[in-house]
Amino acid sequence: MRNVTQSELFTQLEKHLSSKGCFLVAGKEQPNFMTIGWATAGIMWGKPIAMVAVRLSRYTHEKLNSLKEFTICIPKDGELGRELGIAGVKSGREIDKASELGFQYLPAQKVSVPLLDRCAAAYECRIVYETEMHEANLASDIVHRFYAEGDYHTLYFGEILACHQF
Repeated sequence: MRNVTQSELFTQLEKHLSSKGCFLVAGKEQPNFMTIGWATAGIMWGKPIAMVAVRLSRYTHEKLNSLKEFTICIPKDGELGRELGIAGVKSGREIDKASELGFQYLPAQKVSVPLLDRCAAAYECRIVYETEMHEANLASDIVHRFYAEGDYHTLYFGEILACHQF
């Protein structure tokens, strides 16, 4: 594992989010991960920030609210497509995704949430702000396309404390 620049990881994150997604890991005791396709990274409040969107119904939402830290693990190019698909539809309430998908957890350096092996890169983040989305604040076309059933997202803004390349 080597540290990398934020801009290198910003590019990798954008690339993977626009294709099959990345893994969001939350929780220290019995960690859980899910596939994310909506996230962004940049500078806010003079800090490097990764923002992730997690639906209220997700088990990961509970984990984020209890510990206020997360990691984002970026797959190697062209790999882990099956794992991303399963992690995006199966709940950690029902299965141990790491065992089911053959992942090992690796210790992070700056947060207590682990990293996933078999990935190319990772961010370690501490939540500095969060906000729930509300229908009244969204354009109607977005509500109709993405929230017809409700189940809005909470947006978590995490200060990026470490960036790694594996």
